[in-house]
Amino acid sequence: MAEKASGKPQLLSGGNPQIPKGDGDAPVQAYLDAMPGWKRDVGRALDDLIVRTVPDVRKAVRWNSPYYGIEGNGWFLSFHCFDRYVKVTWLNGESLDPPPPGESKHERVRYLDIHEDDELDEQRFVDWVRQAAEAPGDELF
Repeated sequence: MAEKASGKPQLLSGGNPQIPKGDGDAPVQAYLDAMPGWKRDVGRALDDLIVRTVPDVRKAVRWNSPYYGIEGNGWFLSFHCFDRYVKVTWLNGESLDPPPPGESKHERVRYLDIHEDDELDEQRFVDWVRQAAEAPGDELF
């Protein structure tokens, strides 16, 4: 892992932490710890809501992003830091009712961008997590 002299992971474009690929909670927690500023609070809140909604969720870091999925059913969600927002990627978002607002060039994928002053609609987010965890996910790995 590329680290700064301080021992913290290097931040890539948009302030996204550079975390090596890994399975389980530890690499996801390393990612959350390395998220800059207000984005760290968003990341921790998302992780908490996901774990409370899907206690047996599978976690990993891939492509410098935390991924969440169900064993045998694939990945359903990831998120990534950009300069002005955290982008939540719903890998099976087109199947959600209602679908998240951000469209993608990939047919099944939808996005939710969370900006610094946005108030997350936790009830809607939890409902999407529940739906996404029950639908077939993406087996990219």
